[in-house]
Amino acid sequence: MLPVVMYHHINSDDLPLSNTQEMMEAHLRLISERYTTVFPGEEADSNVICLTFDDAYFDFYHYVFPLLKKYHLKALLAVPSAFILEDTDIPSKRRLSLKHHEIYEEDNYKTYAPFCTYTELREMIHSSHVAIASHSMNHVNLSEENVDLEKEIFSSKVVLEENLGVRVESFVLPYGKYNDAVVALAREHYPYVFRIGNALNPSWDGIGGLLYRIKGDALPTPDSLFKPLKQVSFWMKTIVKIVKGS
Repeated sequence: MLPVVMYHHINSDDLPLSNTQEMMEAHLRLISERYTTVFPGEEADSNVICLTFDDAYFDFYHYVFPLLKKYHLKALLAVPSAFILEDTDIPSKRRLSLKHHEIYEEDNYKTYAPFCTYTELREMIHSSHVAIASHSMNHVNLSEENVDLEKEIFSSKVVLEENLGVRVESFVLPYGKYNDAVVALAREHYPYVFRIGNALNPSWDGIGGLLYRIKGDALPTPDSLFKPLKQVSFWMKTIVKIVKGS
């Protein structure tokens, strides 16, 4: 089975969606000792794991990227393309200063640069430690009415590819929300489509065409995801999803 783990913030005020810098380092150190990290589509044998980080906040570049290099790990970064600046000279402390609920308010992405810039994304891609996924254009609930799905799902891919010079083959569903139309369009443009769900995956085909992810935020201990009872719960949910076909 292929485990895919989902993370969001480091050192954020939104504790359910964050880990401390110390917890993340201990967690990634443990992963480096037990697993081989892979990007979507790479060989998935019995000892691999895929790490995914949502939203491309600057705290990923500031805290996580150095750890990926230190422990020789790979991660997939899901990017909401409408909020990405080409570059910035705003100091790191200011970029990290917003509360979680403030990040998407009005033009805060311009005045605080709380997301990674294209310059930073290119650096991480060229390091071979980070691959890029689309996380839609505007990070909206794609299952709501009157959402321009073509813009959010396909145009976001075009924008990222034009600015980064790489193929973007993964899509991460914002908020884990979707309907049949969303999945159909995402699958049309991306080989790998990720959702939330705390289950494992038989292969890169996922379950019902979607790749399930385990919640890695708010870890109580560095090894909590890998303890036997937790693993049993993931396996049980995987079996239920496979039987249901979704």
